Amino acid sequence: MLFGVIRLISLDVDGTLVGSSGTVPLDVWTIATRVRAAGIRLAICSGRPAFGGTLAMAERLDPDGWHVFQNGASIVHLSSGHSMSTPLEPAAIELLVERARRTSRIFELYTDSAYAVESTDPIAREHARLLGVSFVARSFDSLEGPVVRAQWLLSSDEVTPTLSEPYPGLEVAASTSPLMPATTFVMITKTGVSKASALRAIAEKDGVPLAEVMHVGDGHNDIEAMAEVGFPVAMGNAPPEVHHAARFHVGHVDRGGLVEALEMALRDQTPSKERSSLSPTSGGQK
Repeated sequence: MLFGVIRLISLDVDGTLVGSSGTVPLDVWTIATRVRAAGIRLAICSGRPAFGGTLAMAERLDPDGWHVFQNGASIVHLSSGHSMSTPLEPAAIELLVERARRTSRIFELYTDSAYAVESTDPIAREHARLLGVSFVARSFDSLEGPVVRAQWLLSSDEVTPTLSEPYPGLEVAASTSPLMPATTFVMITKTGVSKASALRAIAEKDGVPLAEVMHVGDGHNDIEAMAEVGFPVAMGNAPPEVHHAARFHVGHVDRGGLVEALEMALRDQTPSKERSSLSPTSGGQK
């Protein structure tokens, strides 16, 4: 099979760019440099926020590009600081904060550049370490600037009842991280806001047809984005639903899966005779 042109690659973070080590492997940075040298843009496309360790990753991948954070609620151009982010409605924030305080579940609110959590639970502290920021409990009312995303940090027995609650006018998506395997992150954005909507926005800004975009991910919140692009790639550690949505499959995050995906993109720079042996399901489990 021959591959078409790839001009933009969007990368999930947890389970894709970062595995159980908590860091980006050196060989990923090496091939990412080759990808950028080949004229292909790289963009973070993650549920994580645009600060802390994730911002540092984005700056190293492409310091002059658009990146997607907060499951599509934060869309930020790093060098200019321009934002295409989508805030939550005040009524929705009020509803969620009341629910969080009533149930005592761990809950976070985010702007483009900061977040607030009132809980001092060890899970909240562990999440701050994952984000690469110091833990500080603060009132939700202390946040300045538009709130773009809310998030539950849930134990396994909390997931089903929390997801069954009403979320009028809101988009709800669950994800996990290999660094906090016992926690489910339930991200809440305004209806219509997702990785898919954000990918459409940055592809348009970069003047890249979606058919020439590769998205690499491992989570349920990557499925809609995969449906938008010409080159949807599932990591080997992704659940079956994500593999079903993908066209290409690579290895586990801890076994070089992302390097395989980026090498796939670079094959477009090689003669077609050399490319023809790679099948859409090469390299990983389906």
